[in-house]
Amino acid sequence: MPSAARKAEGGAIDRPPRPRGPLIWAHAADPDRVQALIQLAIRAEAQRPGLNMLITVAEDRDLPVGLPPHVLTAVAPRDQTTDCTDFMAHWRPDVGVWHTGHLRPSLLGVARHADLPMILVDATEEGFAEPRMSWLRRKDRSALSVFEVIYVTSGNAGRLLTRIGAPADRIEVTGHLQEGTAALPCNEDTRTDMAETLATRPIWLAAMVQPDEFPTVIEAHRQAIRAAHRLMLILVPLRPEDGDVMCTSLTDQGLRHIRWSDGGYPEETTQVLIADTFGEMGLWYRLSPVTFMGSSLTAGHGGRDPYEPAALGSAILYGPNVSRHIQSYSRFARAGAARMVKDAATLSAAVLRLNAPDQAAVMAQAAWEVATEGAEVTDKVLERLETILDRRPQRHASP
Repeated sequence: MPSAARKAEGGAIDRPPRPRGPLIWAHAADPDRVQALIQLAIRAEAQRPGLNMLITVAEDRDLPVGLPPHVLTAVAPRDQTTDCTDFMAHWRPDVGVWHTGHLRPSLLGVARHADLPMILVDATEEGFAEPRMSWLRRKDRSALSVFEVIYVTSGNAGRLLTRIGAPADRIEVTGHLQEGTAALPCNEDTRTDMAETLATRPIWLAAMVQPDEFPTVIEAHRQAIRAAHRLMLILVPLRPEDGDVMCTSLTDQGLRHIRWSDGGYPEETTQVLIADTFGEMGLWYRLSPVTFMGSSLTAGHGGRDPYEPAALGSAILYGPNVSRHIQSYSRFARAGAARMVKDAATLSAAVLRLNAPDQAAVMAQAAWEVATEGAEVTDKVLERLETILDRRPQRHASP
């Protein structure tokens, strides 16, 4: 977990300096939905360069890796006034975003005392429905008054919050924030050339493949080309340097392949394209109607983000080991946008089944719908954040 705070000697919190410029503090009460806040941070910084976001979670747990430098993460302070005051005094956020529910009255009380503008987003029934003692309910009622606007996911959630004591005129029913990543870019000239070259060939993509998954992926391809001899595999190793071993293995197995990093270009007889470069996933997702997301067949890797292929119209296959993204994969699977495979035989069968254009198109459309759901809600939240930041004095131009 890329954490913005850790315990120093003696038990004190050792925090990094507050970053320059405006800072949004966003608390993920449900850590399984933290991806929505990460995407909010990415889009907010794109609109307002120099903006930073600190995302806190309720407990120390793994979070997505490879976050942009303007996104910090930390465990929220204990809900005790002293700890919360120290937290707020160090970070001095310009605006606060509370996600889902599960309120912490002391922390929100300190935010009120600091005159911090707060909004509540993705408020759910589950976030306020746990059994509570009456005095805790009274604290919830007081804490809800901190928020200048409350975006709820459903009418039922809105009615529940009104009963608890949220001001009705501050509640808006919006649905969920968008979780999906923005569509990855690509070189359009290269995409056009490749699409023309491969126009009549069936293609599938194996993305972010680990060395210990490589034999299974290649065996699946060997099985598939027995039934579809013109099928081409685009194989992206997780680490470009793994391309050496993969190319040697393909040569030993007699599979015709080219290596993208060597300037290779697919021909009619090419069976495997080893795409061992950085920064070109947007190209491969666009070219491939079917994507197997690697780092998921064997244990210990945790899977990769399924929103990347979904945003670019690719049906999704994945293995059983996706612990880092289990909520996202479950969501795609429920929508009929993703299928689990377990071995070479099931992977090969799924690729051949989706080789039919209508099958892949149905899954890809479902994936795109899941990936783009909530975009309007995110736009609304971003607009509110912009309004708040515009009215706030720029007090933190330097650390």
